[in-house]
Order: sequence, then C-alpha cells, then structure tokens
Amino acid sequence: MARIKFEGVGKHYPNGYVALDNLHLDIADKEFLVLLGPSGCGKSTTLNMIAGLEDISEGTLSFDNEVMNNVPPHKRDVSMVFQSYALYPHKTVYENIAFGLRMRKHPAAEIDQRVRDAARRLEIEALLERRPDQLSGGQRQRVALGRAMVRSPLAFLMDEPLSNLDAVLRISMRAEIKQMHQAMQTTFVYVTHDQAEALTLADRIVVMRSGVVQQIGTPDAIYERPGNMFVAAFLGNPPINFLEGTIALDGDKALFKRGPLEISLPPHIAQKVVGDAGREVVLGLRAEDIDAHAEKMPRATLQGRILSVLPVGSDQFLRVKVEGAEMYFRVGKEVQHKEGENVELAVNLNRLHLFDKQSTNSLVW
Repeated sequence: MARIKFEGVGKHYPNGYVALDNLHLDIADKEFLVLLGPSGCGKSTTLNMIAGLEDISEGTLSFDNEVMNNVPPHKRDVSMVFQSYALYPHKTVYENIAFGLRMRKHPAAEIDQRVRDAARRLEIEALLERRPDQLSGGQRQRVALGRAMVRSPLAFLMDEPLSNLDAVLRISMRAEIKQMHQAMQTTFVYVTHDQAEALTLADRIVVMRSGVVQQIGTPDAIYERPGNMFVAAFLGNPPINFLEGTIALDGDKALFKRGPLEISLPPHIAQKVVGDAGREVVLGLRAEDIDAHAEKMPRATLQGRILSVLPVGSDQFLRVKVEGAEMYFRVGKEVQHKEGENVELAVNLNRLHLFDKQSTNSLVW
C-alpha cells in the first residue's frame, strides 16, 4: 500500500521565496499521478518532499496515514529515477542495478534473481556486463528503471526521466513506463513539463504554477475542461487560441462580440453569462475544433486571412489573422491553402471555451 497525502504542505525559504504553497493532494494507492508545469512551478519540490530530499516548512505529508515529515529518506521505501540517470560510471549494468539491494544487505541469490528478472523485463539482459559509457541514452534509462524496479518499493518517483532522450525514443519509453506501472501495480509519481507525457501516462494530472495547484483531474478532464486560461494554454499543440471580446445580449441569446465578429454562444455557455452584457471575456478555441466543411454540428463561421501554411505530416497548421488576432488551426491536407488567401472556417460551438478576462477563470465548467 502507498497512499500519499499532502495536507496544507508548504515550502518557504528564508529569503521569502515560496516554492510550494498550501498543497492539498491525495494520491491513491497504485495511481499514476503526473505533476505537470513549467520550470519553477514546484513540481520537483513536491517530488523531493515525498522522497525526503526536501524539508517541509508547514503542513503534513503522510504515507498510508503515517506522518513522514521527519522520516529520513532511507526509511521511506521509495525509489527515484532522475533526469540524469545517476548511474555509477565505474560499475557494470549488473552492479548498478544491484547496488541498492546490496546496500540493504539482501542475500546474494535474491539479488541475482531480482537483477536478472528486471533485466529480462526491460530487455537489457545482453548489457549486464557493460558500463554506462558503453550504452545509448535509452539503454541507460532502462538501467535506471531497473535499479528502481528491483527494490519493489512502495512508490516510484520519476523526475523528468525522459527529457534527455530524442523524440522517437521518448515515445517508446513512455509505453515501457506505462507497461511497467500496469505490471507492478505500485504508486507512481511522475514529474514533467511535457504535456504529451502527462496526457499519455497519467491516471490524473496535477497542473502547477508558481507553487500553486491550478487544476487536478484526468487527462481528458484537464484538456477538455480547463479551469483557467493557464491550464488551457499549457495543454495543446499548437496552444489554444484566445480571442478577447465582450458579452452582448440579443433577446434570449448571448453573443461573443469582437468588433464586427459575433458568435452566438451555445446554451450551456449562454446560461452562465445571462445578464452579463458588456462583460469582458476571452474566447478559447483549440486548433482542431474547426472544420472547413462542417455540416452536422452547431457552428459559427470565422473569416480571416492566411498568414502562413505549416505542413505537419498528415495535417497542416494555418496561421490566420482574425479580427486583428493571430490564430492557429489544424486542418487536413485534402484542401490546399495558400498564404495570403482568405478563408472561412466553421467553429464547433460545442467545443468553445469562455474565460473571464480579469480572473482568467473558466466561465463554462
């Protein structure tokens, strides 16, 4: 069992810097939780607190209802995989994987079995006698994972473990880590700034900014129902389009208005802004939520001029100027678009997001 719970946890430094502020987070046993956010958001501080590498300034951290605030790292029964792999260069792969078990004085036969089982599962059996400088980045990452696996810890902690790998290898390693979690049925806490890793791996995502949690939810919930503009902008490639405007009322209808552009808001949004005529808002529209040939969805039409066409494999990104704002849209390649031409794009009204301009909080969810 490894239920990890933060109750009002903070990390403050003497110079006044707040790395983490009033964190409340309940990580379920066997959950794969991803801490996501930009550099300096507090995600690594949170992970290091679980490992015991960072002192807690206030609040309580517990494992299975046992308070861990003052428990030293070596007594916490967690395994950590670092961005740098942290392998001993003078030791073989076998010795690196076995190191933690030997430090804990496990019997030699048990160490050998665990090391070879881990190597077999990670497909590095042929590498056991090599040293780290004889391995590729992906192979070194597997060794680091193997060293963590053999301990059978209460929790795995991973701090940007794939950031040093090339794009293709990152994809395959994500699959291996996901499979490893499913096979081991152990709590995983994973730190990354890469939205694709978070969306691929997580049971739940914690989006953080400047030491404060912005939103917690499943990957689908975070992507489809962002709680504020920061969360909406942090997930999505290209990032979500924002268009500033105001609320206008036309009888029983609510409209988003920006200059001559008017978009009739669907009922589920309109009911949230009834009586808010003149309110300053920001419309959010993801790049994929348009269709040049849409007919079977509630729709509105955006008109703009194409500034550039960016091919991306099977699709293309259009950079379009709409009412003075630059927006990006993802469209298929079945229609050839050219720079400088005017374009009409159908907006799926059911996929709109609307945020208050002042608070930046969602007005929809």
